[in-house]
Amino acid sequence: MVPRILTRLYDAIKAKLDEATGCKKCLVEMAINAKLRNLRATGTVTHKFWDALIFNKIKKVLGGNIRLMLSASAPIAPDILEFLKIAFCCDIVEGYGLTETTGGFLSRIGDPTTGHVGGPIGCTKVVLKDVPEMGMFTTDSPPRGEICFTGPTIFKGYFKDPNRTAEAFHNEWFRSGDIGQVNANGSIKIIDRCKNIFKTAQGEYVSP
Repeated sequence: MVPRILTRLYDAIKAKLDEATGCKKCLVEMAINAKLRNLRATGTVTHKFWDALIFNKIKKVLGGNIRLMLSASAPIAPDILEFLKIAFCCDIVEGYGLTETTGGFLSRIGDPTTGHVGGPIGCTKVVLKDVPEMGMFTTDSPPRGEICFTGPTIFKGYFKDPNRTAEAFHNEWFRSGDIGQVNANGSIKIIDRCKNIFKTAQGEYVSP
C-alpha cells in the first residue's frame, strides 16, 4: 500500500479506540503500550493475551488473514508504522527505489526499528556519492551522500534521450538524486534530495 492508505486506516482505528472510556480505555492503553514495548525490543508483532482481547477484532478489518504488508512510494511516519504493525498483528516492511531501479531497498521482516528503508535487495549494488555543495560526505559519521545504484535491475537509459541518460549516470552508477545516511546496522535512511535543488540569496542549497 501507499502511506496515504495506511495513514487513513490508522486514523480510523485510532478514532475508534479513542471512543473507549473507563476500564475499557485503560485496557486499550495497556494493550498498546505492552505490544509497542515488545515490538521495539524484539520486533514481535503478536501477543497471545492482548491479541485475543483486542487486536484480533482490528485484524478483521482487512479480513483477518494478513501476514505481511509492504509500504512504498513515499515515507510513512514511524509512529504510524509501529501502531499498524501491532494493530494488524503483522509485519509491515518499507520499500524504496525508483522506476529506473525496479525497487532497490527493503526493510527486514522482524526489524524492531523504524524510520529507515532497510538495506539493498540482493541483486542491487549501492554506493553513496559525496555531495560537497550540500555538505554531505561519505566520510561523515554516519556516512552521508547521494544514493547510486548498479546491477541487472537498473534501466539502460531514457527512450531516445541520450543527454538525459548521460546526466543520470556516473560511470555505471545510476544517480538517484536522493541523499541517504547509513545507520549503524547497515540500513539506509533517506534524509534529503540533491536533484532539482536551487540556491538561495544567502548561498544555501535548498531542495523544494
